[in-house]
Amino acid sequence: MAEKINILIVDDEPRVVAEIEEFLVTKNFNVYKAGVPSLAFKILNKHFINIVILDIKLPEMDGLEVLLKIKKDFPDIEVIMISGHGDMDTVIQAMRNGASDYFAMPFRLVEINNAIMRTQRFIELNMELKSAQQNVHSLSKKILNSIGNQLLGNSEAMKLLINMMSKVAKSENTSVLILGESGTGKELVAQGIHQLSSRGNKMFYSVNCSAIPESLFESEFFGHKKGSFTGAVEDKAGWFEIADNGTLFLDEISDMPMGQQAKLLRILEERKVSKVGSRESKEVNVRVIAASNTQLEILASENKFRLDLFHRLSVFVINIPPLRERKEDIPLLFDYYLNQYSIQMQKPLPKVDARVLNSLQQYDFPGNIRELKNIIERAVILCDGDIILPEHISFSGCMQSISGDTNTTDKNGNTQLNFDLEQHEKDLIQKAMTHAGNNKSKAAILLNITWQALDRRMKKYELE
Repeated sequence: MAEKINILIVDDEPRVVAEIEEFLVTKNFNVYKAGVPSLAFKILNKHFINIVILDIKLPEMDGLEVLLKIKKDFPDIEVIMISGHGDMDTVIQAMRNGASDYFAMPFRLVEINNAIMRTQRFIELNMELKSAQQNVHSLSKKILNSIGNQLLGNSEAMKLLINMMSKVAKSENTSVLILGESGTGKELVAQGIHQLSSRGNKMFYSVNCSAIPESLFESEFFGHKKGSFTGAVEDKAGWFEIADNGTLFLDEISDMPMGQQAKLLRILEERKVSKVGSRESKEVNVRVIAASNTQLEILASENKFRLDLFHRLSVFVINIPPLRERKEDIPLLFDYYLNQYSIQMQKPLPKVDARVLNSLQQYDFPGNIRELKNIIERAVILCDGDIILPEHISFSGCMQSISGDTNTTDKNGNTQLNFDLEQHEKDLIQKAMTHAGNNKSKAAILLNITWQALDRRMKKYELE
């Protein structure tokens, strides 16, 4: 960081304070001191403090109470706890209350310095995240507050996406079709549109169309009356009724059988539903957002999807860019998820070797954001030190196939990468089936898709 870090030491032992202060000054930090919490809070209210080094045992207030008050009143300040007792329950409580690090005395001053360096990464990361949120789009703040930072990014592609979401959100009855590869965050975009609209405080209901047996379609979508069929032991509301005045998100719409598509089209046109076993119909006010990782227009031209339903759903189309088309967002996304998983696993936030980010930006991420998250989670698990190294990064089968036997060589013997996406998908399915002992259910779990989606792809590539 360009400016000096301001550090406040809160400890009632003058010898300890003097020793830490002397060391920190030699490291070019600005140091403030307080022997009691009341003085500490006066300093916090008067000066901009980045880090507090806080003792557990203090007069006036317990150190854990001071920690809670600091995190409540000054949430951006990071706190490093020190104590003469290494009680594990106290350590756990301190970390739960928001401490970024903890040391039991006696400790080496170099350990304090290392802790400050790690904490400084938290501060820099928070500044980057806040800057990114401000730069994306003013309306994106509501989305980020509602569904998290998964849509974070500074790229022009992300700014355009947020802009499209905010515009269509104002037209609350317009059907939206979201297109994007697996792992790009189609449901997150749908949630964002819902949150930005006037329906934001109503129900958002998500349905995976590939997981609905055709025999249960009407019961699930429209509901049923008690006794209308075997097993109907009570009245049941359908998904349209549940999402009334809200949003119904239809994921994997391309996997819906043709027979179900006709029934869905009728409801979208009439805006009325009749429960199975009932002659009465009920009007519903539902916004429908559909999503697909396949171009529905192509499926319609091949008579694999109803053209009239495609036109009904695609009043407003949003294309989510794959991660390979916005690689400038990778460092920011990496830092965000690295911070997230470090907190979840109660590990200090590590630094990142420059070679790691370089390799990630050379990779095409066939699994998009979902794959990036998996890579980072594995790296945090594998990393036992204070830096993420290249050996902590492992790519999926897609990456291995790109660098494996699907490559070709030119006349000079140089490796030529094969970017045939269908071939890579076919190869990956075959690897998953082999690894799963030809069990489709297990292979689908490995591939992070539904059994029905895997079955459809296997038929497409004649892999049965």
